[in-house]
Amino acid sequence: MAYSSVLDSHIDHILVSSEEIDVITTKIADKISVDFKDSKRLVLLCILKGSVVFMGDLMKKVTIPVEIDFMKVSSYSDGTKSSGRINIMLDLHRSDLSECDILIVEDIIDSGRTLSYLVEYLRLNGANSVKTCTLLDKPSRREVDFTPDYRGIEIPDEFVVGYGLDYAEQYRALPYIGVLKPEIYTK
Repeated sequence: MAYSSVLDSHIDHILVSSEEIDVITTKIADKISVDFKDSKRLVLLCILKGSVVFMGDLMKKVTIPVEIDFMKVSSYSDGTKSSGRINIMLDLHRSDLSECDILIVEDIIDSGRTLSYLVEYLRLNGANSVKTCTLLDKPSRREVDFTPDYRGIEIPDEFVVGYGLDYAEQYRALPYIGVLKPEIYTK
């Protein structure tokens, strides 16, 4: 049995197909390419680990020069619930930050706390500009006033995995975004 076939059986239903993801990433990349056409140094800042698949596809579709960088940030304590505290495990260290237009690339926004914090953090550290991009948005879970600059699709308050999103480090390799069966994460 193939790896994804085992994981597919844990999915209640597919929320966003791989074909829909392709259309969404193309649309976002086209908008970024237009909006940042005059940027001297656009840096796509991937928030590890979940955003790596989305950013990989996104950067291939952006038609202007981009650089990439990474941060690892967490607000989850048990894998399913946000702790409310932001932990930076891998920080962005650039001597040229004041010359950079940073576009934070995130897989999903729930509470909004992480991205709200990161935007302010990067501005205070001297970035030329800071914008945000997310594939998935769950505004029903918002705990702070935050709206991403680029948003792929709004989704309902369901536990989703696939296309970089995980539960207990599993399901990231699924080519679609699916709703995980509750019995998998409530054991």
